[in-house]
Amino acid sequence: MSALIDNPFVVFAIAVIAQSGAAFGGDLLRRRFRPLKKEERDDFDTVLTATLTLLALIIGFSFSMAVTRYDQRKNFEEAEANAIGTAFLRADLLQADSAANVRQFLRKYAEQRIDFYNSNGRVTQQTSSNAANVQNELWSSVLRAAEAQPNPLLALAVSSMNDVFNSQAETAAAWLNRIPTGAWVLMLLIAIFANVLLGYRERSSGRLALLVFPVIASIAFFLIADIDSPYVGVISVAPHNLIATSKAMSSHD
Repeated sequence: MSALIDNPFVVFAIAVIAQSGAAFGGDLLRRRFRPLKKEERDDFDTVLTATLTLLALIIGFSFSMAVTRYDQRKNFEEAEANAIGTAFLRADLLQADSAANVRQFLRKYAEQRIDFYNSNGRVTQQTSSNAANVQNELWSSVLRAAEAQPNPLLALAVSSMNDVFNSQAETAAAWLNRIPTGAWVLMLLIAIFANVLLGYRERSSGRLALLVFPVIASIAFFLIADIDSPYVGVISVAPHNLIATSKAMSSHD
């Protein structure tokens, strides 16, 4: 199920099919089995209005949850760029050969993080192995320099490298922080029941009107899924800060 909500286009297709089927199913029930009586219409309209209002509130809350998670991913991208930039500057605290080595690997690390964002987090076994190797080299370089000449200044360099790795771990956690699958299921169920009621209600317009609400609600589902998913979709987190940091490091002598 989680693989389905990772793709907003799949979410849109499922939502349209499920809601349209529910709307036409409600219309079929009304026409073939039990039409609404005149005295029942007011109560039925009250239930329909309450159901649609509840659905609108749930869509609004879900949209707010998705935007919060999107902002969190953007903030962690900025935090990663700041951590890498700080570690690059604090490399000056190391000896010349160690500093040059650390800067070299930090440039590679920044490029890997940019590739991570540009590929929407799709990590292959090869890229994961390369990233682990660069991280090991970075830590080993700083650690060797600190062990050779331990002092408070070198402790700052070690601390900044630790911040680089922590920021990457926080980013990974943020990408896994998604709207729960159960919330998607419940939201879709409420939308299906709302469309059944909408289809069951008598109308003067043709049956084509039954498609309007399912499509509108499905577009809202698509938008929520697109903002919530960091992997596939139209809206994604661009590594602007990491690119700027990488350019600044490349221009450093």
